[in-house]
Amino acid sequence: MPSLVASILADPDFHDYLAILKGFRNGLVYGVKVRFPHALIMAILFGRGDWSSRLKTIFKATKTHALNLAKFVSLYKTLLLLQKKANGGKERSIDTFAAGLIGGYLVFGERSAVNEQIVLYVCSRVVASFIPRATSPYNMASTAQSAVKPTPPDSRYFALFAALSWGAVMWLYNHRGETIQPGMFHSMTYLYRDSDHWKNLKTLLWHNK
Repeated sequence: MPSLVASILADPDFHDYLAILKGFRNGLVYGVKVRFPHALIMAILFGRGDWSSRLKTIFKATKTHALNLAKFVSLYKTLLLLQKKANGGKERSIDTFAAGLIGGYLVFGERSAVNEQIVLYVCSRVVASFIPRATSPYNMASTAQSAVKPTPPDSRYFALFAALSWGAVMWLYNHRGETIQPGMFHSMTYLYRDSDHWKNLKTLLWHNK
């Protein structure tokens, strides 16, 4: 039996199918690692109600993030495989966009707090990718085996991008706060408005309110 399993794992004919399974697993694990600490911190800082209800919120957010990411990765890989087979075993540049488009719509198309945060995160990375790049890549050991080396933004353009981003978000917070994602809105309120108020030394240095 172990030899049969080993032969299946090493068989190129099964590789693409096993990659879909492994993609689901990695999406699940990564989603838990990313969402759980974030949900825990948000529950501590901004949570309402007793800890029983806060723990339920943490579990629900973590489960949603992990499952959606796992579903997207496996669906994306499945769609790539279907397109490859339909095109005679050849991969095309458009395949990745089509798979991401369909997967994004089916998995993240339903608006929820978690989905909105993920989509906004992805969107910010897409926008930031248009900043002109520097001349040398990042020093990343994990990309040693890859032909493509991520290159950081040119420092001059990045400074402008950072200035515009922060100027815009601070203006939005003060004048069009209803348009800001709730998680960020609560964080900004904690940082910029709650810090303007205190009643005594305790609420100045120890407790927010």
